[in-house]
Amino acid sequence: MSDEYFSRIVDEDALADYFESELGPVDEYDISHHQEGHSNETLFVEWGDRDLVVRRPPPGEVADTAHDVLREFHVMDALQDSQVRVPPTVLACEDHSVLGCDFYVMERVAGDVLRDDEPERFAAPDHRKRVGEELVDGLAEIHAVDYEAVGLGEFGYPDGFTERQVKRWSEQLTWAFDVTSEEREVPELYDVMEWLTENTPEAPEHTLVQGDYKLDNVMFGPGTPPTVVAVFDWELSTLGNPLVDLGWMLSYWWDGKDPAPPQATDSLNATFMTREGYPTRQELVERYEAKTGIDYEHDRFYRALAVYKLAGLGEMFFRRYLEGNADDPLYPRMETGVPELAERAVRIIEGDEPL
Repeated sequence: MSDEYFSRIVDEDALADYFESELGPVDEYDISHHQEGHSNETLFVEWGDRDLVVRRPPPGEVADTAHDVLREFHVMDALQDSQVRVPPTVLACEDHSVLGCDFYVMERVAGDVLRDDEPERFAAPDHRKRVGEELVDGLAEIHAVDYEAVGLGEFGYPDGFTERQVKRWSEQLTWAFDVTSEEREVPELYDVMEWLTENTPEAPEHTLVQGDYKLDNVMFGPGTPPTVVAVFDWELSTLGNPLVDLGWMLSYWWDGKDPAPPQATDSLNATFMTREGYPTRQELVERYEAKTGIDYEHDRFYRALAVYKLAGLGEMFFRRYLEGNADDPLYPRMETGVPELAERAVRIIEGDEPL
Protein backbone atom coordinates (compact mmCIF):
# COMPACT_ATOMS: atom_id res chain seq x y z
CA MET A 1 0.00 0.00 0.00
CA SER A 2 1.29 3.44 -0.88
CA ASP A 3 1.92 6.05 1.80
CA GLU A 4 -0.26 8.41 -0.23
CA TYR A 5 -3.25 6.04 -0.09
CA PHE A 6 -2.75 5.40 3.64
CA SER A 7 -2.83 9.15 4.28
CA ARG A 8 -6.10 9.37 2.32
CA ILE A 9 -7.88 6.89 4.56
CA VAL A 10 -6.56 7.92 7.98
CA ASP A 11 -5.25 11.04 9.71
CA GLU A 12 -3.27 9.41 12.51
CA ASP A 13 -3.14 12.52 14.68
CA ALA A 14 -6.85 13.29 14.32
CA LEU A 15 -7.77 9.69 15.13
CA ALA A 16 -5.49 9.73 18.18
CA ASP A 17 -7.15 12.93 19.42
CA TYR A 18 -10.59 11.35 18.97
CA PHE A 19 -9.60 8.15 20.80
CA GLU A 20 -8.04 10.12 23.63
CA SER A 21 -11.22 12.14 24.10
CA GLU A 22 -13.46 9.05 23.99
CA LEU A 23 -11.33 6.30 25.55
CA GLY A 24 -8.75 8.18 27.61
CA PRO A 25 -5.03 8.78 27.05
CA VAL A 26 -2.52 5.95 26.52
CA ASP A 27 1.22 5.64 26.03
CA GLU A 28 1.11 3.16 23.13
CA TYR A 29 -0.61 3.93 19.81
CA ASP A 30 -0.10 2.14 16.51
CA ILE A 31 -2.20 1.83 13.38
CA SER A 32 -1.99 -0.43 10.33
CA HIS A 33 -4.10 -1.06 7.23
CA HIS A 34 -5.74 -4.48 6.91
CA GLN A 35 -5.84 -5.22 3.19
CA GLU A 36 -7.66 -8.56 3.02
CA GLY A 37 -11.10 -7.08 2.40
CA HIS A 38 -12.21 -5.52 -0.88
CA SER A 39 -14.97 -3.10 0.14
CA ASN A 40 -14.87 -0.88 3.23
CA GLU A 41 -11.44 -0.05 4.58
CA THR A 42 -10.31 -1.77 7.78
CA LEU A 43 -7.66 -0.35 10.11
CA PHE A 44 -6.12 -2.20 13.07
CA VAL A 45 -5.38 0.10 16.00
CA GLU A 46 -3.41 -0.61 19.16
CA TRP A 47 -4.64 1.85 21.78
CA GLY A 48 -2.72 1.11 24.92
CA ASP A 49 -3.58 -2.46 25.85
CA ARG A 50 -6.68 -2.53 23.65
CA ASP A 51 -6.74 -4.04 20.17
CA LEU A 52 -9.33 -2.19 18.13
CA VAL A 53 -10.63 -2.17 14.56
CA VAL A 54 -11.75 0.94 12.67
CA ARG A 55 -14.11 0.55 9.70
CA ARG A 56 -14.55 3.38 7.22
CA PRO A 57 -15.72 3.66 3.59
CA PRO A 58 -13.20 3.94 0.77
CA PRO A 59 -12.24 7.42 -0.44
CA GLY A 60 -13.91 8.99 -3.43
CA GLU A 61 -17.44 8.85 -4.80
CA VAL A 62 -19.26 5.58 -4.15
CA ALA A 63 -22.67 4.25 -5.14
CA ASP A 64 -25.44 5.19 -2.72
CA THR A 65 -25.61 2.96 0.41
CA ALA A 66 -22.83 0.67 -0.83
CA HIS A 67 -20.52 1.45 2.11
CA ASP A 68 -22.85 2.43 4.97
CA VAL A 69 -20.60 1.83 7.97
CA LEU A 70 -22.95 3.38 10.53
CA ARG A 71 -25.65 0.95 9.44
CA GLU A 72 -23.12 -1.82 10.00
CA PHE A 73 -22.42 -0.48 13.50
CA HIS A 74 -26.12 -0.11 14.31
CA VAL A 75 -26.99 -3.73 13.57
CA MET A 76 -23.94 -5.16 15.36
CA ASP A 77 -24.64 -2.95 18.37
CA ALA A 78 -28.26 -4.15 18.48
CA LEU A 79 -27.12 -7.79 18.35
CA GLN A 80 -24.64 -7.57 21.25
CA ASP A 81 -26.90 -9.50 23.66
CA SER A 82 -28.34 -11.91 21.08
CA GLN A 83 -27.19 -15.39 20.07
CA VAL A 84 -25.62 -13.94 16.91
CA ARG A 85 -21.82 -13.96 17.05
CA VAL A 86 -20.78 -10.34 16.50
CA PRO A 87 -17.64 -8.50 17.65
CA PRO A 88 -18.02 -6.16 20.65
CA THR A 89 -18.87 -2.64 19.45
CA VAL A 90 -17.04 0.38 20.92
CA LEU A 91 -17.75 3.71 19.17
CA ALA A 92 -19.52 5.23 16.17
CA CYS A 93 -18.46 8.60 14.77
CA GLU A 94 -20.35 10.92 12.41
CA ASP A 95 -17.86 13.78 12.84
CA HIS A 96 -16.14 14.10 9.45
CA SER A 97 -13.42 16.31 10.90
CA VAL A 98 -11.73 13.15 12.22
CA LEU A 99 -11.34 10.99 9.08
CA GLY A 100 -13.42 12.87 6.53
CA CYS A 101 -16.21 10.31 6.72
CA ASP A 102 -18.38 8.27 9.07
CA PHE A 103 -16.59 5.40 10.82
CA TYR A 104 -16.96 3.06 13.75
CA VAL A 105 -14.76 1.16 16.16
CA MET A 106 -15.05 -2.40 17.46
CA GLU A 107 -12.92 -4.74 19.55
CA ARG A 108 -10.56 -6.98 17.60
CA VAL A 109 -11.43 -10.67 17.94
CA ALA A 110 -8.77 -13.42 17.98
CA GLY A 111 -8.97 -16.27 15.51
CA ASP A 112 -8.66 -17.23 11.85
CA VAL A 113 -10.61 -16.22 8.77
CA LEU A 114 -10.61 -19.06 6.22
CA ARG A 115 -9.93 -17.05 3.10
CA ASP A 116 -7.34 -18.84 0.95
CA ASP A 117 -6.89 -22.14 2.79
CA GLU A 118 -7.76 -24.03 5.96
CA PRO A 119 -5.65 -23.76 9.14
CA GLU A 120 -3.54 -26.85 9.68
CA ARG A 121 -5.51 -27.65 12.85
CA PHE A 122 -8.68 -28.07 10.75
CA ALA A 123 -7.10 -30.44 8.19
CA ALA A 124 -9.07 -33.52 9.23
CA PRO A 125 -12.41 -34.74 7.86
CA ASP A 126 -14.36 -34.29 11.12
CA HIS A 127 -13.08 -30.73 11.56
CA ARG A 128 -13.80 -29.93 7.92
CA LYS A 129 -17.35 -31.18 8.35
CA ARG A 130 -17.70 -28.97 11.41
CA VAL A 131 -16.49 -25.90 9.50
CA GLY A 132 -19.45 -26.24 7.15
CA GLU A 133 -21.86 -26.95 9.99
CA GLU A 134 -20.72 -23.93 11.99
CA LEU A 135 -21.03 -21.73 8.91
CA VAL A 136 -24.64 -22.82 8.39
CA ASP A 137 -25.48 -22.62 12.09
CA GLY A 138 -24.20 -19.04 12.25
CA LEU A 139 -26.52 -18.09 9.39
CA ALA A 140 -29.45 -19.91 10.98
CA GLU A 141 -28.86 -17.93 14.20
CA ILE A 142 -29.06 -14.65 12.27
CA HIS A 143 -32.29 -15.69 10.57
CA ALA A 144 -33.80 -16.74 13.94
CA VAL A 145 -33.32 -13.31 15.57
CA ASP A 146 -36.45 -11.62 16.86
CA TYR A 147 -35.57 -8.38 15.12
CA GLU A 148 -38.38 -6.46 16.82
CA ALA A 149 -37.13 -7.50 20.26
CA VAL A 150 -33.55 -6.32 19.62
CA GLY A 151 -34.70 -2.96 18.28
CA LEU A 152 -34.35 -3.60 14.56
CA GLY A 153 -38.03 -3.54 13.68
CA GLU A 154 -37.54 -0.40 11.58
CA PHE A 155 -34.27 -1.61 10.09
CA GLY A 156 -35.65 -2.35 6.64
CA TYR A 157 -38.70 -2.80 4.44
CA PRO A 158 -39.03 -6.55 3.98
CA ASP A 159 -42.02 -6.43 1.62
CA GLY A 160 -40.67 -6.45 -1.91
CA PHE A 161 -37.11 -7.03 -0.70
CA THR A 162 -36.18 -9.62 -3.34
CA GLU A 163 -37.49 -7.48 -6.20
CA ARG A 164 -35.56 -4.51 -4.82
CA GLN A 165 -32.39 -6.59 -4.68
CA VAL A 166 -32.59 -7.15 -8.43
CA LYS A 167 -33.44 -3.50 -9.05
CA ARG A 168 -30.79 -2.15 -6.69
CA TRP A 169 -27.94 -4.22 -8.08
CA SER A 170 -29.03 -3.36 -11.60
CA GLU A 171 -28.74 0.30 -10.58
CA GLN A 172 -25.31 -0.32 -9.04
CA LEU A 173 -24.18 -1.88 -12.31
CA THR A 174 -25.60 1.02 -14.29
CA TRP A 175 -23.74 3.45 -12.01
CA ALA A 176 -20.48 1.61 -12.68
CA PHE A 177 -21.15 1.26 -16.42
CA ASP A 178 -21.25 5.06 -16.70
CA VAL A 179 -17.45 4.91 -16.51
CA THR A 180 -16.44 1.31 -17.25
CA SER A 181 -18.31 1.00 -20.55
CA GLU A 182 -15.67 3.23 -22.08
CA GLU A 183 -13.20 0.37 -21.48
CA ARG A 184 -15.40 -2.61 -22.42
CA GLU A 185 -19.02 -3.82 -22.39
CA VAL A 186 -20.55 -6.82 -20.57
CA PRO A 187 -23.74 -7.56 -22.57
CA GLU A 188 -24.43 -10.88 -20.79
CA LEU A 189 -25.27 -8.97 -17.63
CA TYR A 190 -28.28 -7.42 -19.35
CA ASP A 191 -29.54 -10.94 -20.15
CA VAL A 192 -29.07 -11.96 -16.51
CA MET A 193 -30.79 -8.77 -15.39
CA GLU A 194 -33.82 -9.59 -17.54
CA TRP A 195 -34.03 -13.23 -16.35
CA LEU A 196 -33.79 -12.27 -12.67
CA THR A 197 -36.47 -9.61 -13.12
CA GLU A 198 -38.83 -12.09 -14.76
CA ASN A 199 -38.17 -14.97 -12.33
CA THR A 200 -38.19 -13.31 -8.90
CA PRO A 201 -39.85 -15.69 -6.39
CA GLU A 202 -41.95 -14.86 -3.36
CA ALA A 203 -40.02 -14.79 -0.08
CA PRO A 204 -40.78 -17.74 2.24
CA GLU A 205 -40.77 -15.37 5.23
CA HIS A 206 -38.97 -12.23 6.44
CA THR A 207 -35.94 -12.30 8.72
CA LEU A 208 -32.90 -10.27 9.58
CA VAL A 209 -30.63 -10.62 6.52
CA GLN A 210 -26.85 -10.28 6.93
CA GLY A 211 -26.24 -9.30 3.31
CA ASP A 212 -22.68 -10.63 2.89
CA TYR A 213 -22.63 -13.95 4.73
CA LYS A 214 -19.90 -16.28 3.48
CA LEU A 215 -16.99 -18.32 4.76
CA ASP A 216 -14.41 -15.52 4.71
CA ASN A 217 -16.71 -13.12 6.57
CA VAL A 218 -16.74 -15.27 9.70
CA MET A 219 -13.89 -15.89 12.13
CA PHE A 220 -13.11 -19.25 13.71
CA GLY A 221 -11.66 -19.13 17.20
CA PRO A 222 -8.29 -20.65 18.19
CA GLY A 223 -8.20 -24.38 18.82
CA THR A 224 -10.53 -27.19 17.83
CA PRO A 225 -13.23 -28.17 17.17
CA PRO A 226 -13.86 -25.34 14.69
CA THR A 227 -16.13 -22.71 16.26
CA VAL A 228 -17.33 -19.47 14.69
CA VAL A 229 -16.61 -16.62 17.13
CA ALA A 230 -17.51 -13.56 15.01
CA VAL A 231 -19.47 -12.58 11.91
CA PHE A 232 -18.13 -9.54 10.04
CA ASP A 233 -19.19 -7.15 7.25
CA TRP A 234 -22.75 -6.15 8.14
CA GLU A 235 -22.89 -3.09 5.88
CA LEU A 236 -25.56 -4.64 3.61
CA SER A 237 -27.72 -6.06 6.41
CA THR A 238 -31.45 -5.38 6.47
CA LEU A 239 -34.80 -7.14 6.86
CA GLY A 240 -35.83 -9.35 3.99
CA ASN A 241 -35.68 -12.76 2.33
CA PRO A 242 -33.32 -15.16 4.15
CA LEU A 243 -32.78 -17.28 1.04
CA VAL A 244 -30.91 -14.38 -0.57
CA ASP A 245 -28.34 -14.80 2.23
CA LEU A 246 -28.23 -18.56 1.72
CA GLY A 247 -27.79 -18.26 -2.04
CA TRP A 248 -24.92 -15.80 -1.49
CA MET A 249 -23.18 -18.17 0.93
CA LEU A 250 -23.62 -21.10 -1.45
CA SER A 251 -22.21 -19.17 -4.41
CA TYR A 252 -18.85 -19.02 -2.60
CA TRP A 253 -18.85 -22.68 -1.54
CA TRP A 254 -17.16 -24.71 -4.27
CA ASP A 255 -18.21 -28.28 -5.02
CA GLY A 256 -15.97 -30.92 -6.58
CA LYS A 257 -18.31 -31.14 -9.59
CA ASP A 258 -17.99 -27.42 -10.40
CA PRO A 259 -15.90 -26.01 -13.26
CA ALA A 260 -12.74 -24.19 -12.30
CA PRO A 261 -13.46 -20.75 -10.84
CA PRO A 262 -12.85 -17.66 -12.97
CA GLN A 263 -9.15 -16.84 -13.07
CA ALA A 264 -9.47 -13.07 -12.66
CA THR A 265 -11.48 -13.51 -9.46
CA ASP A 266 -9.63 -16.51 -8.06
CA SER A 267 -8.88 -14.57 -4.86
CA LEU A 268 -12.65 -14.52 -4.25
CA ASN A 269 -13.09 -18.21 -4.95
CA ALA A 270 -11.21 -20.47 -2.57
CA THR A 271 -11.69 -24.14 -3.50
CA PHE A 272 -10.22 -25.92 -0.47
CA MET A 273 -13.75 -26.91 0.59
CA THR A 274 -13.71 -29.53 -2.18
CA ARG A 275 -11.35 -31.62 0.01
CA GLU A 276 -12.45 -34.76 1.81
CA GLY A 277 -14.75 -34.09 4.74
CA TYR A 278 -16.20 -30.72 3.75
CA PRO A 279 -19.97 -30.79 3.19
CA THR A 280 -21.34 -30.36 -0.31
CA ARG A 281 -23.62 -27.44 -1.13
CA GLN A 282 -26.56 -29.84 -0.99
CA GLU A 283 -25.55 -30.94 2.51
CA LEU A 284 -25.27 -27.32 3.63
CA VAL A 285 -28.78 -26.70 2.34
CA GLU A 286 -30.13 -29.75 4.16
CA ARG A 287 -28.62 -28.58 7.45
CA TYR A 288 -29.99 -25.07 6.92
CA GLU A 289 -33.48 -26.40 6.25
CA ALA A 290 -33.30 -28.61 9.36
CA LYS A 291 -32.08 -25.74 11.55
CA THR A 292 -34.53 -23.10 10.32
CA GLY A 293 -37.57 -24.94 9.00
CA ILE A 294 -37.27 -22.86 5.83
CA ASP A 295 -37.35 -24.72 2.50
CA TYR A 296 -34.70 -23.67 -0.01
CA GLU A 297 -36.56 -23.42 -3.31
CA HIS A 298 -35.67 -21.56 -6.53
CA ASP A 299 -31.96 -22.34 -6.21
CA ARG A 300 -31.08 -21.11 -9.70
CA PHE A 301 -32.54 -17.70 -8.93
CA TYR A 302 -30.78 -17.25 -5.61
CA ARG A 303 -27.35 -18.38 -6.77
CA ALA A 304 -27.61 -16.47 -10.06
CA LEU A 305 -28.63 -13.36 -8.09
CA ALA A 306 -25.58 -13.88 -5.87
CA VAL A 307 -23.19 -14.01 -8.83
CA TYR A 308 -24.97 -11.04 -10.42
CA LYS A 309 -24.44 -9.05 -7.22
CA LEU A 310 -20.79 -10.08 -7.17
CA ALA A 311 -20.49 -8.87 -10.75
CA GLY A 312 -22.05 -5.60 -9.63
CA LEU A 313 -19.49 -5.26 -6.85
CA GLY A 314 -16.72 -6.09 -9.30
CA GLU A 315 -17.90 -3.46 -11.74
CA MET A 316 -18.00 -0.85 -8.97
CA PHE A 317 -14.48 -1.91 -8.01
CA PHE A 318 -13.41 -1.45 -11.63
CA ARG A 319 -14.94 2.03 -11.78
CA ARG A 320 -13.15 3.02 -8.57
CA TYR A 321 -9.88 1.76 -10.05
CA LEU A 322 -10.41 3.72 -13.27
CA GLU A 323 -11.12 6.86 -11.25
CA GLY A 324 -8.02 6.43 -9.09
CA ASN A 325 -9.99 5.85 -5.89
CA ALA A 326 -8.59 2.45 -4.90
CA ASP A 327 -5.28 0.82 -4.09
CA ASP A 328 -6.47 -2.80 -4.29
CA PRO A 329 -4.73 -5.05 -6.87
CA LEU A 330 -8.00 -6.96 -7.38
CA TYR A 331 -9.79 -3.96 -8.87
CA PRO A 332 -8.06 -3.71 -12.28
CA ARG A 333 -8.57 -7.46 -12.74
CA MET A 334 -12.31 -6.81 -12.85
CA GLU A 335 -11.90 -5.76 -16.49
CA THR A 336 -11.96 -9.50 -17.30
CA GLY A 337 -13.32 -10.75 -13.98
CA VAL A 338 -16.79 -9.27 -14.35
CA PRO A 339 -17.35 -10.82 -17.81
CA GLU A 340 -16.29 -14.18 -16.31
CA LEU A 341 -18.81 -13.73 -13.50
CA ALA A 342 -21.49 -12.89 -16.05
CA GLU A 343 -20.76 -16.17 -17.83
CA ARG A 344 -21.04 -18.03 -14.52
CA ALA A 345 -24.45 -16.47 -13.80
CA VAL A 346 -25.62 -17.63 -17.22
CA ARG A 347 -24.36 -21.18 -16.48
CA ILE A 348 -26.34 -21.28 -13.23
CA ILE A 349 -29.49 -19.98 -14.93
CA GLU A 350 -29.17 -22.59 -17.68
CA GLY A 351 -28.65 -25.42 -15.17
CA ASP A 352 -25.03 -26.04 -16.14
CA GLU A 353 -23.75 -25.41 -12.59
CA PRO A 354 -26.30 -27.26 -10.43
CA LEU A 355 -26.66 -27.23 -6.66
